[in-house]
Amino acid sequence: MNTPLTYHDTRDLTDATATFTDVVVKGIADGGGLFVPSEIPSLSSDEIIGLVKTPYWERAATVFEHFGVDLPSAHIATLMQAAYGSQWDDERIAPVIEVCPGFHVLELWHGPTSAFKDMALQCMPLTFSAAVDLAWQRGTLAEDYLILVATSGDTGKAALEGFADREHTKIVVFYPAGGVSDLQYKQMVTQRGENLAVFGVRGNFDDCQSAVKAAFSDEDFTRELAERHRLRLSSANSINWGRLLPQIAYYVSAYADMVASGGVKAGQCINACVPTGNFGNILAAYYAREMGVPIGRLVCASNENAVLADFIATGCYDISERGFVTTPSPSMDILVSSNLERLLYHLAGAGKVREWMAALASEKRFEVDPDTFDAIRSLFVGGSVNNDGSLATIRQVFAEDGYLLDPHTAVAWAVAKKTSGDAPMLIVSTAHWAKFGADVLKALTDVPYANALPAVYDGLTGVQLLEKVRELTGGRCAPIPAPLAGLDAAKIRFAEVVDTGRESVEDALRGWLET
Repeated sequence: MNTPLTYHDTRDLTDATATFTDVVVKGIADGGGLFVPSEIPSLSSDEIIGLVKTPYWERAATVFEHFGVDLPSAHIATLMQAAYGSQWDDERIAPVIEVCPGFHVLELWHGPTSAFKDMALQCMPLTFSAAVDLAWQRGTLAEDYLILVATSGDTGKAALEGFADREHTKIVVFYPAGGVSDLQYKQMVTQRGENLAVFGVRGNFDDCQSAVKAAFSDEDFTRELAERHRLRLSSANSINWGRLLPQIAYYVSAYADMVASGGVKAGQCINACVPTGNFGNILAAYYAREMGVPIGRLVCASNENAVLADFIATGCYDISERGFVTTPSPSMDILVSSNLERLLYHLAGAGKVREWMAALASEKRFEVDPDTFDAIRSLFVGGSVNNDGSLATIRQVFAEDGYLLDPHTAVAWAVAKKTSGDAPMLIVSTAHWAKFGADVLKALTDVPYANALPAVYDGLTGVQLLEKVRELTGGRCAPIPAPLAGLDAAKIRFAEVVDTGRESVEDALRGWLET
């Protein structure tokens, strides 16, 4: 057994005695704060380079070991082998591709749902189950868990896939109705499994996330779940530390692969550009940097919902008068970036976090102090690209380099090009192009985002549009993953849409649990 790390609450409202297995099942701390490790462990340069010839699962196990996960080492190894095994379409799991000189793409979409959320959500359900089993063995648990997920598209499907039919667990996903792509919608509402449900919400992702977080904080509802259904609440969103820890691993792995390929010399610094919505993916890069991975600038790439890029530029997080913009990169269409709280805790402490989060809740804005702003600026660079700019980037990169980006990765590519500097740039690719085929088709045919596709495409399903993309590219793009290609034939199981707000979410859950 490793020497376990303990975890703090970002708002300092709970005792710092929880271990990894405690926080992965609890999800969110009492009082609404997020769990963070009591210390960030170090990886030496020799340890990182020593991973060059190891498989991905072993790299992930190394990161878990360093973070003192309170499971036996052999058990961690078994879990990582299961998480990163034959369900991936590339044995490298998260390969790094040098698309053009100095620009390396970290492909995180080779898992079963074709999005980067698989990197964590093929792993987290396994560690969650291990933690629940441990609690049952210790006699400290007498209920099962209800996983609540708010999704802007990809998390929902990946969480459903990971938790489907797992013992001691039920899972319910809420997504913004009309705010996800056709393929994302079909992936979720056709999901198989007897322990799960999916609901649309009339609103945007922030509405979904706020309602789900409010349900967590509703003591009467949590008591009702325990007494009537013997259930406790937990989360599979990136507010759960069990989601973030596996993400740290792929930055460690990417650097080892860049050394192996000759893209960098051992110890040479790289920059990393991450398309960012809820701040979890780029926060994992921050943790990897703090561990010792030679990452210089952390480039936060935003779409037109540029609240994070603006915050990094000004130190003021202000959504009081900011409208929500629909974009071709819906997984980034987020105004309340929950994981930013973790960074602010590390830079400024729990007292400031409580103050700023209270201001955000009441006034829809907060401004950090000068010292914290200087610390942010020393670590992060922000940039954004508009809707048509992201589509133009897809078209340009394919024309020049023969590599087809999805709209989220296109945002990162465009921002990376503007902020590249002298160091090699690692661009994080968060989805297979086929997840967003309609907008990729617009990009390749030079159709503005706000316009409809030409009439020749009318009536085609999302899957049929993917074949049109393949025709336009002459088959020179990554092939359509089989699970996506078969979505038109899959049966829709979950069609219900509910109003926004905590009460509607809770009523939907009651109805499902009592059916």
